[in-house]
Amino acid sequence: MTSYADTAAPAPPAVTGTTRQSAPSPVDGSDAPAREALLQVEDLEISFEQYDRGLRRRTVTAVRGMSLAVHPGEVVAMVGASGAGKSLLGHAVLGMLPPNARESGRVLWRGTPVGPAARRRLAGTGTALLPQSLTHLDPTATVGAQLRRAARLAGADRRTARVRAAAALREQGLAEDVLRRHPHELSGGMGRRVLTAIALMGDPALVVADEPTPGLAPASVAAVLDRLAGIARAGSGVLLITHELDAALEVADRVVVVREGRTVETTDAGAFTGDGLRLAHPYSRALWRALPGNDFEVTAC
Repeated sequence: MTSYADTAAPAPPAVTGTTRQSAPSPVDGSDAPAREALLQVEDLEISFEQYDRGLRRRTVTAVRGMSLAVHPGEVVAMVGASGAGKSLLGHAVLGMLPPNARESGRVLWRGTPVGPAARRRLAGTGTALLPQSLTHLDPTATVGAQLRRAARLAGADRRTARVRAAAALREQGLAEDVLRRHPHELSGGMGRRVLTAIALMGDPALVVADEPTPGLAPASVAAVLDRLAGIARAGSGVLLITHELDAALEVADRVVVVREGRTVETTDAGAFTGDGLRLAHPYSRALWRALPGNDFEVTAC
């Protein structure tokens, strides 16, 4: 078990004349791209030390063996029921787990193992979080102030930060007068566009989108998904964490299905079709068949 410290597995020996690839996962039935992954997670386990009845401590294991890979230019959707550990994996990738967390397994960035502290240093430029809740915005600061701060953290000087803040809003389809507004003056859709602008300010190679669509109207969901697809088309990788399988299939290239803290299957999005017979795991088929378009069929698995 590895403690929540910046420890990493030893780097593998160099391989000359070829691209290093991880061994294929037994749950991976997809035709994943052959190029090197931006992000690889291998058999990740996350547990928490908690106090129980006074000074007695216990260990709660929330993630028991998750694996995935995200390549440049693709959207990988991680789907599963609430409580399956999806967001915990996303936070681990970004080095955002709380101090009482313990993890084992490996997280690799462009083929190199990275510990939690190294992952935190990547955040903002190498990686970025697109969160679900508008509470991630500072209620006391204007949109412009928050965008300028994001630009400064990404390395811009004060003058350039002002220019980049206005440009970032335009790229999200928002007028410059939004710069003067506070978060409570934004609609849900506008707020998510501001969060997207902040996340992309450092031109990250990987965007982790954690449940970006719940509670939105269908038109707003479509807009969020289109923006995620646009991020991938621009060359970045996107890890879309969601329990909304039908929405994820609109943009995903590959789908990682998780259950009770474990990866049960990784497959191409096209496998979710018909009766789901192209899906290897019963739980994946059950998720697919339970969608409204498949008559809400509920099967034991």
